[in-house]
Amino acid sequence: MTKTIPPARTVAMEAANEDAVAAERRRFGPAVAAFMLFLSGTAALVFQVLWIKQLSLVTGVDVYAVSTGVSAFFLGLALGSFALGRAGDRSRRPLRLYALLETGVAVLGAGITFILSRIAPLFVAIEGTSPLAAWALLVLIIAMPAFLMGGTLPVLLRALNAAPGGVAAKGGRLYAANTLGAIAGCLAVSFVLIPALGVQATGLAAAGLGLAAAAVALSLNTPAAQEPGQGRPPAETRSAGGSRLALVLYAVAGGIALGYEVAWSQAIVQFISTRSFAFSVVLATYLAGLALGAALFARRSERLSDPWSTFGLLITLAGLVALAELALLGPWLTALQTSAEAAVAGFTGSIFAGMCVRFLVAALTIVFVPTLILGAAFPVALRLAVDPEHAGRDTGRVLALNTLGGIFGTLLTGFVLIPSLGIVRSFAVLAVAAAAIGLIAVSRGKGGWTSRRLLAPALGVLTVVIALVVPPDRLANLLNLSRGNGTIVSYEEGLGATVAVIEQGQQDRRFRRLYIQGVSNTGDAMPSLRYMRLQALLPLVIHKGEPKSALVIGLGTGITAGSLLAYPGLDRRVAAELLPSVARASALFAGNFNAAVDSRLDVRVADGRRELMRSQERYDLITLEPPPPSAAGVVNLYSSDFYALARERLAPNGLVAQWLPIATQNDEDTRALVRSFLDSFPHATLWSTELHEMLLVGSLEPQELDASRIAARLSDPTLAAALGEVGISGPADLIATWMTDRAGLERYAGSALPVTDDQPRIEYASWVRPDELQRTLPALVALRSKAPVAGDDAALEKSVSDAHNRLMLFYQASLNAYAGYREEWARDMELLMRVEPDNPYYRWFVSSSER
Repeated sequence: MTKTIPPARTVAMEAANEDAVAAERRRFGPAVAAFMLFLSGTAALVFQVLWIKQLSLVTGVDVYAVSTGVSAFFLGLALGSFALGRAGDRSRRPLRLYALLETGVAVLGAGITFILSRIAPLFVAIEGTSPLAAWALLVLIIAMPAFLMGGTLPVLLRALNAAPGGVAAKGGRLYAANTLGAIAGCLAVSFVLIPALGVQATGLAAAGLGLAAAAVALSLNTPAAQEPGQGRPPAETRSAGGSRLALVLYAVAGGIALGYEVAWSQAIVQFISTRSFAFSVVLATYLAGLALGAALFARRSERLSDPWSTFGLLITLAGLVALAELALLGPWLTALQTSAEAAVAGFTGSIFAGMCVRFLVAALTIVFVPTLILGAAFPVALRLAVDPEHAGRDTGRVLALNTLGGIFGTLLTGFVLIPSLGIVRSFAVLAVAAAAIGLIAVSRGKGGWTSRRLLAPALGVLTVVIALVVPPDRLANLLNLSRGNGTIVSYEEGLGATVAVIEQGQQDRRFRRLYIQGVSNTGDAMPSLRYMRLQALLPLVIHKGEPKSALVIGLGTGITAGSLLAYPGLDRRVAAELLPSVARASALFAGNFNAAVDSRLDVRVADGRRELMRSQERYDLITLEPPPPSAAGVVNLYSSDFYALARERLAPNGLVAQWLPIATQNDEDTRALVRSFLDSFPHATLWSTELHEMLLVGSLEPQELDASRIAARLSDPTLAAALGEVGISGPADLIATWMTDRAGLERYAGSALPVTDDQPRIEYASWVRPDELQRTLPALVALRSKAPVAGDDAALEKSVSDAHNRLMLFYQASLNAYAGYREEWARDMELLMRVEPDNPYYRWFVSSSER
């Protein structure tokens, strides 16, 4: 029998339900929504950094691969904003939809982080038959979770319909909260998460943040406060909303903003470092400007009587400030950085903190103010482009078109403007384009051409004047001035990097240095010439077979690759270089046997890792000379995973020779690098190629040092001359650079954990201590054992011992010089010159000290 509920009780229950819903709505306001988007923004940025990093291992770290990954991410965001914003408007429970989106991002994000760590072989296999299908697969993988991310802000804005305030104010605050989350993610991923957890576990941590945001949304899940069309806002709020022109202009502004980011990333490098920390600080500053600008202008945007003029003024002003800051850069910024670094390091006792402040000063000076202004333009764009009756749909459109504009601006600036015009002229083009947007926007403003409305055109004229006045070689001259005021031989602002060749030194002792992204990457002075000649020739000379092929990863000055030309018997000489501009610059260095124009050397413009994955060619020698392992994106050329790949490309009796700098990272990090090498090669030896460099030689078969074979090879006139020029006059000098075998390296590495693709430790390690060479070099020299040379005699053994003692005397003298003991240095070098006066390597340092 059915029981009937009395009408009075029904009314009471409905009233109670309405009170409960109202209570839930009071609990869910802008602050809670901002917290959820903060978590969402943090997770999104962490995922983005991880995926771009992983994509570089799948496709290579060249600018095309990275741009593809970034574009796929932003394309997904744009499509998601557009499609899911409309879905949010139709949803009666937008909080539940938001929770589903965040859950989807978390699940897909964690899964894709796992997949990208294992997809490289599949990608290479597909690319071999259908490159389009291979790249489409990667774009789809990255775009799927980004699609869901793109819907979070417009859907959550729809859920705030009942909250007080207009769409511009609420949207501006949510945008600021989301961007603040991105700042937290940007800093956490480099300073905390990857160093502590590794890549894949960091993906799980990001997924956890997304699930937390979803849980908050589900706990507050209530019906939408009103349907579209109900509760129309006042006419003055609606009057400017829904403008298609505003959508178009803000889309172009998005392209300009991302174009600035691309140009800034190259303009700022000479004032920071290539470490991941430095780029994280700069990106965080960029995002902080956007967030703070949106937050500060969110409420004000609702009270604007002429939003069009304000929008035009903000976009114009951002372009003008960005260009003016570039024009005003000078040595004063370096001096300011140095003062701030010294103050913070002295106060905290931390070199690392001081360096981070150094980066922050550069970012605040160059990046922060223009992004602050661009951030302020976002709520004004919402005021102009969003119809409050369709908040989700129109906000999605604003974000989608702005993001699509950003993709276009990124590609246009990186692939067209900078390569063809240079960084300074690219800034000028972007700033003038911003002024044009401002003029169009101001022309739509209310009233006549008052002094306030005339300000934007006036600033536009000033922008054009500065664009014409600032010299295009501004950054080149600043780089030269900050690096010793030498002579600029070559300077190229190309795809993904700035490459400069600067001639330095005194008039009687000139040499050239290669600068990539403002950082010295060696040159053709004697120390560099010595270790790079040995980098190629030492493993060939000690090779127990008859080497016919060699691959050099990292062309640089061309000295290592060019040294292969001095070795007779090689049929195939290959060099893989990431940057075309470096390949061109290599022709400007001495001592490389004109490698750039010699047809016997096959120079392939390709990422080294990608070259090994792409080709099944096998080599008798693979010699690795990438930039230092602490530089961003480089450590994966020092990882156990990379060595495993190189090992697969060795011919029988093949050798892998790894450049081991000992002054670019701390001693504990050098031990980790050695551990990675030992984990990959059952047979390993260590050689000292120069005061600041060592050479690891690894193989799958035992390495045999045969005295007669070494002597026979060094009897070749060309080879003997190439080594003689750097102080290796015969077999004794070569064998004297031997340090230890695997047993000694095991003692040195100890319990150090290896560098792997999932645990890229060195990239996120502590800042290098200033006296690190004085710690690492003695530790490695102490490992020295007698070289196991087959067929040697007493005479050779004594010659090797004498040559080694002279080398150790030189190292002792050099360590005294580093410690400031000039008298001891002079005493040791005087003794060395008495016993070996004609050694060009030792004499170079004596001549240098006499200048």
